Amino acid sequence: MAIPNINGKLDFEERSLHLAVLIDADNAQASVIEGLLAEIARFGEASVRRIYGDFTSPNSAQWKKVLNQFAIKPVQQFAYTTGKNATDSTMIIDAMDLLYTRRFDGFCLVSSDSDFTGLALRFREEGLSVFGFGEEKTPDAFRNACHKFIFTEVLRPCHTQRRSRTPYKKPATTNPASTLHRIAQLPLRSRRQPAMTPAGPI
Repeated sequence: MAIPNINGKLDFEERSLHLAVLIDADNAQASVIEGLLAEIARFGEASVRRIYGDFTSPNSAQWKKVLNQFAIKPVQQFAYTTGKNATDSTMIIDAMDLLYTRRFDGFCLVSSDSDFTGLALRFREEGLSVFGFGEEKTPDAFRNACHKFIFTEVLRPCHTQRRSRTPYKKPATTNPASTLHRIAQLPLRSRRQPAMTPAGPI
C-alpha cells in the first residue's frame, strides 16, 4: 500500500514494489519498451508482464519482435466486430483477476486510452500504487487517475540520445597580467589625457 510518509513522499519512492505491467498493444509503441521497462525498474520488480492485442493485425506486428526479448506474455484478443475494441475489456478483466490475488503492490498501465481511467481509480481505492505510461495526447482523466504518469515520448531511444549531455567547456578566462602587458605596449600619447586648447582672444 502506497501511503504518504511524514516527509510527504509515497512509499514507492523509498522501497521496491511488486508490480504487474499491463500493456495495451493497440495504444502503445514497441519502440519504447526498453526505456519503459528501465523506468519501471526504478520503482520495483515487474514480476508480471502482459500485453493485450490482436497480433494477427499489421498494427500489432511490431510487438512480435520484442516479446521474447523482454519476457512479455502476449494475450491474443481477436476483434469481435469492426470499430469495437475488445482488447480493453480483456485487459481490464485480467487486471481485476490479478488485483484479487492480493500479490501486488502496484500496477503499471501502458496505454494512451482514457478507457482505463476507471481501472486506475479502482486500484487507488485498494491502496495500490498506479503508474501510467502513454503519449502526450493521453486525456487528462487517465493521467490524473495515476499516482505518476510518464510520457512515452521521453522513453524512445532517439529522445534519450538527444537528452545526453554535451561535455562542459570552461569559458576562457583573461589573465590580468597579460592585460596589463598589452596596456603597457600602447603608445604613450594614447594613454594621456588630451591637451587643452588655449582659448583665443575674445
